[in-house]
Amino acid sequence: MKSFAYLLSSLLLIFSCSSPQRFDVLIKNGQIMDGSGNPAFIGDVGINADTIAAIGNLENAVGDLEIDATGLVVAPGFINMLSWAVESLIEDGKSQSDIRQGVTLEVFGEGNSMGPLTEVMKADELKSQGDIKYPISWTTLNEYLEFLTQKGVSTNVASFIGATTVRIHELGYANRAPTPEELERMKALVRQAMEEGALGVGSSLIYAPAFYASTEELIELCKVAAEYDGMYISHMRSEGVRLLESLDELIRIASEAKIRAEVYHLKMSGRDNWGKYDQVVAKIDSARAAGLEITTDMYNYVAGATGLDASMPPWVQEGGYDKWAERLQDPAIRKKVLQEMRTPTTEWESLMQAVEGFDKIILVGFKNDSLKYLTGKTLAEVAAMRKTSPEETAMDLVVQDGSRVGTVYFLMSEENVKKQIALPYMSFGSDGGSLANEGVFLKSSTHPRAFGNFSRLLGKYVRDEQVISLEEAIYKLTTLPATNLKIKKRGALKEGYFGDLAIFDPNKIQDNATFENPMQYATGMVHVFVNGTQVLKDGEHTGALPGRVVKGPGAKE
Repeated sequence: MKSFAYLLSSLLLIFSCSSPQRFDVLIKNGQIMDGSGNPAFIGDVGINADTIAAIGNLENAVGDLEIDATGLVVAPGFINMLSWAVESLIEDGKSQSDIRQGVTLEVFGEGNSMGPLTEVMKADELKSQGDIKYPISWTTLNEYLEFLTQKGVSTNVASFIGATTVRIHELGYANRAPTPEELERMKALVRQAMEEGALGVGSSLIYAPAFYASTEELIELCKVAAEYDGMYISHMRSEGVRLLESLDELIRIASEAKIRAEVYHLKMSGRDNWGKYDQVVAKIDSARAAGLEITTDMYNYVAGATGLDASMPPWVQEGGYDKWAERLQDPAIRKKVLQEMRTPTTEWESLMQAVEGFDKIILVGFKNDSLKYLTGKTLAEVAAMRKTSPEETAMDLVVQDGSRVGTVYFLMSEENVKKQIALPYMSFGSDGGSLANEGVFLKSSTHPRAFGNFSRLLGKYVRDEQVISLEEAIYKLTTLPATNLKIKKRGALKEGYFGDLAIFDPNKIQDNATFENPMQYATGMVHVFVNGTQVLKDGEHTGALPGRVVKGPGAKE
């Protein structure tokens, strides 16, 4: 006679075999692109809590939430390598324009970061705030990121520490080299940020006061970041006239600091520089062949966006905005600035000189309500309205607005955009905020990249123009940047990885934002999950705010 224990174990075995595998979320019958670049396959994804628990044939499984993804691509959530959502997420943590494109990680820190701050820096920041107003309750960069996630954000967030921010912390806006003591304090700030989870050091070298930093200063900061396996990422000193020399500087920094390096928003600005594409790629390929880890990112448009400061010499901006505006009201200084704005130079990067006419400069961001009626007009139009030269108009607007004035510049060629997309080491960043098309966000305009950069890649350049395959595009939006940043358990569909997913219709994914009407959401993204929580359902935001701080490889637990 069989023992009772044997009978019990048999019954339990039968019960367990008949009991289906259960998940919190079960996504069925999707076209799975896991981020590796390998061919897609039809399968299922099971998520428990915040983690991908199973991938494959899960036909006998059940989920508390089940999604039929037939006809849809199931991909890892996208990584925005250059996000300026630092203020927009304070206003609205739902990150609408990026979530609706499948972005699940916003990466900040192009030269300026939201910490570390001194009391003087906090006061300056409060004074310079535009449409979005907020108290500054944090001091360090990590405190800012924790503030965001405690307040509630839909996307994950991460940041580089800004080389500009560190410089202002110790030198203010002075045009000089740091003393040895100041440099040591700057390095200590980088060390603290790296140990708290910064991804590396970010720079933006065309702008004052970043422009004042020497190559040697940047190397010293990067040596600290390299100790923590961080990256150096840079808006180089020039993307036009001195593009090749600026790339040489980035490569030198990478070599001497023994650090990985990435070029922010690679471009050849100005028609005279469009032909430098092959030389740029040859330099990068040569550096990579020599063992340096050099990568690039980009946005998928022929226009960039920054401010009117990028049309004026850095010397006039020394000391910060107040000193800059004061100088622009001095007739003698103004005359000299006007002359330099009109004179071709290799001494500084003038985006005004790079465009092919003042009708290629669009004014999109004013702080002063009395000037907001000019939003969307070109500099040529405003100059004609005011009966002043475009250069003088630009100077007047900076003074009158109390800001650098947000500006779109048409600079690049479509041919180069397509060739860059195909580079094997290219990832993508919007270089914009993550906005909503309502409320305070409607007080100013923006560049369409804030609403369409990632969907434009998948719709226009992948589906319609077949510049690269869909699998390769997904790799460049996910696994490639995650690998470059050395972040853990994100950027791929793998068991044990966090449940960040973008689920979209490859036939319908589409950017709808234009330069004339930029604040239009992309369409075709159906579902988005962040840390296992659904934030987009059938194309509409759920209101969920499950985003977390993502830390770099040097973070101390």
